[in-house]
Amino acid sequence: MKVKAIILAISVLISAGSAMAANDTATTPSNRDERNAIRAGNKLYNERRYAEAEVEYKKALQYNPESEKATFNLALSYLRQGGTDDPNDKNSPLTKATQLLQNLVRTSNDEALVSRAYYNLGNIAFNQQKWDESIEMYKNTLRRNPDDDQARENLRLAQKKREEQQQNQDQNQDQQQQDQNQNNEQNKEDQNQDQEQNQEQQQNQNQDNPQQQQDKQSISEANAEQILKAMQDAEKDTQQRVNAAKLQEEQATRRRTGNQW
Repeated sequence: MKVKAIILAISVLISAGSAMAANDTATTPSNRDERNAIRAGNKLYNERRYAEAEVEYKKALQYNPESEKATFNLALSYLRQGGTDDPNDKNSPLTKATQLLQNLVRTSNDEALVSRAYYNLGNIAFNQQKWDESIEMYKNTLRRNPDDDQARENLRLAQKKREEQQQNQDQNQDQQQQDQNQNNEQNKEDQNQDQEQNQEQQQNQNQDNPQQQQDKQSISEANAEQILKAMQDAEKDTQQRVNAAKLQEEQATRRRTGNQW
């Protein structure tokens, strides 16, 4: 609500500046047709018929393309018609007004006219919330007309808005930093928990593995003992068969040779 009130105040100041510029045609160095077109445009402008005033100012520029007064008043008629703030929209009255005023401050030697052009450029930048740009435009106004109280008041408003913007940015940065720190701490805590869980799982696996290895080792030893016992039994059987065969052979020999004398 506060922002709207400030912007409305700027619009009123634009109106005051515009009315003064629109009526200041007495010293216009132009021919009669140019002056008549400017007067007709000023009359329509004061009646708030801004689109029709635009037509008359363009007529004046046809008679005298170098007419700074017609150029300035044409810019004011564009400002009154409004338009989008998009700088890429070349057909916007606001864009056209900005271009005309910028040309005037670059080319005109009329300090009073340049001061008014800077003032309106400051208002345009203010309404677009371009605080740095508006501050510079109002300063340029005051450099050429130190007695412009309206420009001085608008300069204070723009500086205040820039301070508020900077404070909001600082607060947002602080909040973002706090959020980032909290996220880092949370991520670190999560990582520690994951590490602890992994270590616990590894410990459980290590506790399980020795038992499994012991079971495997026990099974292997039992198998070895069985194999050894089987080998021993087989060897015993073989020895018994050999001994039995020898005994049979000795008995057969005795039967063939008979008893020794």
